[in-house]
Amino acid sequence: MKRVVVTGLGAITPIGKDMPSFWQGIKDGECGIDKVTLFDASDLKTQIAGEIKDYSPEDYFEKKEARKMDRFTQFAMIAANEAIANSGIDMEKEDSWRVGVITGTGIGGINTFIDQDNTMNQRGPGKVSPFFIPMMIGNMAAAQIAIKHNMQGVNENVVTACASGSNAIGTAFRHIQYGDTDVIVAGGCEAAITKLAFAGFCNMKAMTTRNDDPKHASRPFDAERDGFALSEGAGFLVLEELEHAKARGAHIICEMAGYGATDDAYHITSPIPGGKGGAKAMEFAIKDAGLTPEDITYINAHGTSTKYNDQFETEAIKEVFKDAAKNVAVSSTKSMTGHMLGAAGGVEAIICAKAIEEGYIPPTINYENPDPDCDLDIVPNEGRYQDVNYAMSNSLGFGGHNATLLFKKYTD
Repeated sequence: MKRVVVTGLGAITPIGKDMPSFWQGIKDGECGIDKVTLFDASDLKTQIAGEIKDYSPEDYFEKKEARKMDRFTQFAMIAANEAIANSGIDMEKEDSWRVGVITGTGIGGINTFIDQDNTMNQRGPGKVSPFFIPMMIGNMAAAQIAIKHNMQGVNENVVTACASGSNAIGTAFRHIQYGDTDVIVAGGCEAAITKLAFAGFCNMKAMTTRNDDPKHASRPFDAERDGFALSEGAGFLVLEELEHAKARGAHIICEMAGYGATDDAYHITSPIPGGKGGAKAMEFAIKDAGLTPEDITYINAHGTSTKYNDQFETEAIKEVFKDAAKNVAVSSTKSMTGHMLGAAGGVEAIICAKAIEEGYIPPTINYENPDPDCDLDIVPNEGRYQDVNYAMSNSLGFGGHNATLLFKKYTD
């Protein structure tokens, strides 16, 4: 099996529109949740979200180009372009058939879907855009990245709800391990802050209603948590076969060492009590990397700030780690970014890579009221500088999808 390393990172998030500002926001414990501005939320139970602030497509794309891309694809392109530039890869020197793109998005082009449905109902079917379908479909972010950079290898989109970004990265990892390709740009993207999506999540009582205090609304593992804060954005990594990266003199950020994926096979929205499916994903990732639970320094939890997710994920970690559970740092950066759905796994994988590179474990902010059902070291409110040899990221999605990514410090 080939070794796989991370050589590039790119992100656009509610706490930073590029990697330097995003990572600084994480280290500063900044919260990106605020009042919704993308639509009138005054008649909804939840009126706050993690929007990309001061975003204008014309800052990144030609106007004509932007008009042919849904918001989720725009975010994917921005993050992927940064990751590719950060990696230093020169496509003119690469075999384009051995460079691929794998994206993850849970919802895809919902903005385009709503806009064009309104157009048809108000102006008739003849006014529906000819770009409606290629803008809406979830695979288009992967296709657009490939077209821009002439990446002609494997090109896929994964749809596994909130596990989409992590499953995309895990799938890319396997392709490179098996020798199918040399480089894959992989990650997650989402732009679902719409009134329709909000109404659906509100009516299933999944989102926080702490509208009067948005900066403290996302509070994973806290006893007073009342739901997640919906966010948008994208996070992408460049994964590369080790010898290929070394041959071109790439800077290696960390190594990807393991991947586990399971399904609860229990319920369309609720995680299985006890978190057995998530536990198995962690167990498989650790075994895949040839490690033991005692080796893991840090877990970036799925940690959505919903009652059962946080409780059952805690139980899953305890099941896998046993006595070692008290020694592993477990934080939820969704306390800062909010829940980016299909983009969450990509962004949180980046956090794991940076935690290893810089020896810094980010905090779970907004932790005020201890919950006896979530009695882990959740790195409350203040991050810590600590050597991180192995970091894991958990992603759990509606439908019972579970994905765990495992990264380690690179040594030759």
